[in-house]
Amino acid sequence: MKVTYSINYQDGRSSDSRGNQLLSQRARTFKRQMMCRRDIDSFSVPFLSIYESLIPPEEEKLKQNQLLGLLEKLVCKEWPMARLYLYGSCASSFGVSKSDIDVCLAIQDADVDKSKIIMKLADILQSDNLQNVQALTRARVPIVKLMDPVTGISCDICINNLLAVVNTKLLRDYANIDPRLRQLAFIIKHWAKSRGVNETYHGTLSSYAYVLMCVHFLQQQRPAILPCLQGMNPTYSVRVDNVDCAFFDQVEKLGHFGRHNKDTIAHLVWGFFFYWAYCHDYANSVISVRTGSTISKRDKDWTRRIGNDRHLICIEDPFETSHDLGRVVDKRSIKVLREEFERAADIMQYDPNPCIKLFEPYVCSSD
Repeated sequence: MKVTYSINYQDGRSSDSRGNQLLSQRARTFKRQMMCRRDIDSFSVPFLSIYESLIPPEEEKLKQNQLLGLLEKLVCKEWPMARLYLYGSCASSFGVSKSDIDVCLAIQDADVDKSKIIMKLADILQSDNLQNVQALTRARVPIVKLMDPVTGISCDICINNLLAVVNTKLLRDYANIDPRLRQLAFIIKHWAKSRGVNETYHGTLSSYAYVLMCVHFLQQQRPAILPCLQGMNPTYSVRVDNVDCAFFDQVEKLGHFGRHNKDTIAHLVWGFFFYWAYCHDYANSVISVRTGSTISKRDKDWTRRIGNDRHLICIEDPFETSHDLGRVVDKRSIKVLREEFERAADIMQYDPNPCIKLFEPYVCSSD
């Protein structure tokens, strides 16, 4: 099922008219007492069909590895000790079909000038007939962008962003514990794209943030569907950019962790939106995959705006714990997000065919 969405932005202003229909606190409190509809499990098959339609085919993974192999050959001629790592959704098991790929070039030199490396790398790649090669040296994270005409894959390459590589491993390990995480995350990401609430530069949340929200939600279920890997005795430990990254990664031993929770994917989609629409304490709580719980905004000193960082929906990065993934959400877009959560919860509770209605694209008014 392919869904597109249309949101018009002109002169930096959105014609998005959402955010004016939020429920009152009293109405949310009433909704919180609501029991899940009795026929919820009947929607699991169509939800799983949507999930399966979004999974990248094996051929796509082979093409990604083919491009990575080509890049490794080119890079090693200039930097023999360097290594390339896939990271992000293409490597964490959360990438949908026809996604671009993200690659980290790891160079063992603490004083490396990333901008110079980026420029040199762009020259090397351009000489090998890769297309649309661009060196973006002034970006917050300097990257080289390119497109491989053989595989048709677009790629971004950064330098020494190893914390992102470790983050990718953590999410991949969570995905290998219980298949319901990947199913839920694909469906939530598909919903977010359909409804136009997955763009950080428009004040909403990244795909990475939505995946963390799904991990946290499954950690909170009773019985829990996912453990807190960072709260267990670590079997994997590495120090990256002065950050100690340690967690339990022998996840093959956790294959039956969530077996006592029998919730279907339809029930979990219902529960996810129910939580974010009616139950989450936006004023005081931070969701933390690192602790497997919510923690206080006050403890994080995330109670006030600092510069462009707002803390209206708080999602702690598992390793870079001073980083709030929700910091880009502003006073307008938080209302849009919450209204969308309420719309989704309402559809999941009452609509006769939520698997269609949920993903109907939002189209802005023409005013």
